[in-house]
Amino acid sequence: MADKRDYYEVLGVGKSASDDEIKKAYRQMARQYHPDVNKAADAEAKFKEVKEAYDVLSDAGKRDTYDRHGHVDPNQFGGMGGGGADFGGFGDIFDMFFGGGGGRRDPNAPQRGNDLQYSMTIEFKEAVFGKETEVTIPRTESCDTCFGSGAKAGTKPETCSTCRGTGQQEVVQNTPFGRMNTRRTCTHCGGAGKVIKEKCGTCHGAGKVKKQRRINVRIPAGVDDGAQIRLSGEGEGGLRGGPSGDLYIVIRVKKHEFFDRENDDIYCEVPLTFAQAALGDEIEVPTLTEKVKLKVPAGTQTGTYFRLKGKGVPRLRGHGTGDQHVKVTIVTPTKLTDEQKELLRQFGGLNSDGAAQEPEQEHHESIFERMKKAFRGE
Repeated sequence: MADKRDYYEVLGVGKSASDDEIKKAYRQMARQYHPDVNKAADAEAKFKEVKEAYDVLSDAGKRDTYDRHGHVDPNQFGGMGGGGADFGGFGDIFDMFFGGGGGRRDPNAPQRGNDLQYSMTIEFKEAVFGKETEVTIPRTESCDTCFGSGAKAGTKPETCSTCRGTGQQEVVQNTPFGRMNTRRTCTHCGGAGKVIKEKCGTCHGAGKVKKQRRINVRIPAGVDDGAQIRLSGEGEGGLRGGPSGDLYIVIRVKKHEFFDRENDDIYCEVPLTFAQAALGDEIEVPTLTEKVKLKVPAGTQTGTYFRLKGKGVPRLRGHGTGDQHVKVTIVTPTKLTDEQKELLRQFGGLNSDGAAQEPEQEHHESIFERMKKAFRGE
C-alpha cells in the first residue's frame, strides 16, 4: 500500500481537520472529478481515490485506525475502494450536486397548497377610512367525495409495485467508466409512490376540485395603492392533509378628482380671487371628513401652501393622522366692466393702451369644478 497517497493529502485538508471541513472538501472534490462531469482520462481514478479517502476519514473509528497505522488492507475497512468501477451508492451524491436536491422526498408526505393573488380596486376614500367587503376566489380544495385520496369510494390508493412507494426508480447503467447507479422519477406512478386503480368520479383521481369561495376581507384604514393584505390559509388546498396556502389581496386605489395623496398627507388646490389674495379673507375648504375655515392673510401669493393639521390619512402602522396641504391659486378675471378695468389700470400704473392680455381660464375653471364636487363629498 506504499503507492497510495495520504488520505488527508487527497482531500487537501490537515490532520486536525474537523468533520465539517472533511465533508466540505470531499463534496468539492467529488463534484470536480465525477466521471459524468469531468471527461478527463484520469477523472475516474481520482474520483475513486477521493471516495476512498472520504470513506475512511468520515468514519471516526476508521480515521483513528488510519491515524495510528496508516494504509492497511482495504478489506479491514469493509471493502472501501476495492476493485471494479462500481459507483453504487454515489447516485445520492450526484443527485445532490447536479439537481437531485440532497435527500429523498417522501412522495406521500403532506404538501402545502399554493399561494394565490387577487387584485382589488377600491375608491380613494375607502383606502383612507377602510372598509369590509367580500370577494369570490376560484381555488382548488380537497375533494369532498374521496377526502383528497383520489380513489373511488370504498377503495384506496395502492403502493406502487415498481418503486415500492418511494416515487423513484434506481437504474443501473454500464458505462465506459463502469457501473453507474442513478435515480429517476418512477415511470409507473409518476413519482406519487401510489397507484389509483379505481379513480374518484368527482375529481377523476386528482384529489382536488375547483370551487368558488366567498371570503370576507377587512381593508384597514390608511391602506395605500400597491399594498398587500395576507389572508392565511385562504389559498389553494394542500395535498395529503397538508395545510392550505395563503391568499394575497393586492390593493389598487382609484384617483380622486380633487384630492391627491402622498404617504399619509393629502394635497389639494383651491382658487382665490385677486382681491382675496391682496386683502386677505377667510375661505371654506373641503377635507376628507368636513368643510373647514381657512384664514388667508393679506398679500398671499399664488402657489402658497397652507397646512391643516390632522386632516390627512390615518397612519396604517402607528398612531395619529397625516395633514392636509392646501395650495392657493390666484384666478385672473376674464370679464370686467369698463370701470373695473380703469380701476385696475390705475392700480397697476398702466394707461389705456398698456393692459396685458388676459390668460386662458380653462385650468381655473377646472379647479372650481373639482372643488364643488369635493364640497358635495364626491
